[in-house]
Amino acid sequence: MTQGSAGAVSPVGVLPPPGPTCVHLPLEVTPQDLARYAVGLANARGGTVLVGVDRLTGEDGTGPGAGELHPLMVTHAIFELSGGRLTVNVQHHRLASGAQVLAVFVPQAPYVLAAPDGSVTAWDGAHLVPVTAPGSEPVADQDYTAVVPPDASLADLDPAEVARLRGLGRRTPATGLPDLEFLQELGLLVPSGGALRPTLAAILLAGTPAALRAHVPQAEVSYYHHVDAGVDFHFREDLRRPIPALLTRLAELIQARNRFTPVQVGLFRVEVWDQDEAVYREALLNALTHREYRLRDVVHVHHHPDRLEIHSPGGLPGGITPGNILRHQPKRRNPLLAEVLARLGLVERAGVGVDTMYALMLRHGKEPPEYTTYPDAVTLSLHSPGFDADFVRFVARKQEQLQTLSLDMLIVLSLLAREGEARRGDLARALQLPEDRTPRLLRSMEEHGLIGRSGVGRGIAYTLSAEVLAALGRSTPGSPDDPVPDRQVDGGGRITAPRLRTVPQPRPISAAPDPSGPSGAEVRAIALALARERGRVRNVDLRDACGLSTQQAWRVLRRMVLDGLLRKLGTGTRDAAYEQA
Repeated sequence: MTQGSAGAVSPVGVLPPPGPTCVHLPLEVTPQDLARYAVGLANARGGTVLVGVDRLTGEDGTGPGAGELHPLMVTHAIFELSGGRLTVNVQHHRLASGAQVLAVFVPQAPYVLAAPDGSVTAWDGAHLVPVTAPGSEPVADQDYTAVVPPDASLADLDPAEVARLRGLGRRTPATGLPDLEFLQELGLLVPSGGALRPTLAAILLAGTPAALRAHVPQAEVSYYHHVDAGVDFHFREDLRRPIPALLTRLAELIQARNRFTPVQVGLFRVEVWDQDEAVYREALLNALTHREYRLRDVVHVHHHPDRLEIHSPGGLPGGITPGNILRHQPKRRNPLLAEVLARLGLVERAGVGVDTMYALMLRHGKEPPEYTTYPDAVTLSLHSPGFDADFVRFVARKQEQLQTLSLDMLIVLSLLAREGEARRGDLARALQLPEDRTPRLLRSMEEHGLIGRSGVGRGIAYTLSAEVLAALGRSTPGSPDDPVPDRQVDGGGRITAPRLRTVPQPRPISAAPDPSGPSGAEVRAIALALARERGRVRNVDLRDACGLSTQQAWRVLRRMVLDGLLRKLGTGTRDAAYEQA
């Protein structure tokens, strides 16, 4: 919540009349009553609360004015009533006549705001009315980034940032226009109150530091660098800058702590970075473009040695979940901001860039991006504990042969490379597709010699083909150098011992598995013992106890689940735990 100078001359000119987006209150209103109207307006369409208009008497419009009502009294009352969930901009406006009014710019709330006693009210254009039935809740359909703050002016834009914004425009003829026409063409400047005024999108993209603090103080990113796996951070930098400048500085901070490993592919060398710049730039752009700017929270970027986590205010847009984000029709929370960035070539117009991040990470032998959702936030994790160099070489060579490996093919290959084998239902979940839409893809991959299958009906299991396994330097089923004994089948036909195929270490600099380590049977016995003693066993427990890689431990645990020895709890590969069946 911010306040302006009491002596500022209002650019509004003629004060707007009362109506659906403007509330006129008398000078004697208490801060608590003013807060009720502000929350009610936020629960409707958002708008402006004007205090003291009733005292603008006389032909010259002079009167006592609202100078005695301090903005901090207003912001304090609104904070108490909304529980800190409503951010407003409070300023005194001195009209040309010398009279003063108090203006409170209120955004539309992303969700219904209730008072501490549980009551909910909304402004209907004339009165505060109670909201009771869920069906009566206001619908948040306004593009918050298209709003023009009532006190915004051209002075809120930094010419240097406008030039930076113009430098990004590789795909639009608007870049050839003079500054004001350039911004108008993008929809960032609009006529309002007899003058051209910037939208919030314009301030987010090219605003001055003062304008960002005044209009969108929550448009901030906090970067944390962690030197180990603990929660403590070694370095922190808080950034409140226009989005293009934010991206530049965040890239500098991440690259300064980034590492790469060269992988030779024929005559070419592929540099595999811990955090690929194209991936994290796409992730940061998504967070800044699609976050909920009506929330007070800021974006947090945590840079760990083995992952980059981006915490963004506001959950995924309606209907999108981590389980369908690859397939769901794109939804833009901030249409104007997203449209401008798309026209300038920074983001994809039709989507959120998730497929781009998936493809780049999978091509480099890494796990796909991981989304964790909360009611009012979403976290994107880009894991980089290592990579499979042989997988990188295989994909690079296969790209030349097939011209392209589709994202769906990469998802299947990556999953089978990590798990060893999977049934069609498992592959469908990884592909985020209905199971009946996978046969054509799987047949095509079989025809290209990428995968094979065994079994019949619902018991069909898919594996990497012998050719692909050989390219990855892994043994095929039944190979004598398999470190875990072959499957054993008892008299009833039940599999009693799993197979664990040889997997190279994720990073080339890591040491090879110790050949004197525990056998496959010993690994399973240790897993069962840990499950009995601790109540459950996790991937990291088995890795530490047996000296396995993440992939090897995961395969052992998965096979023990299939064999009925363990029961899986939780989802994903990191949140999962296993208890004795």
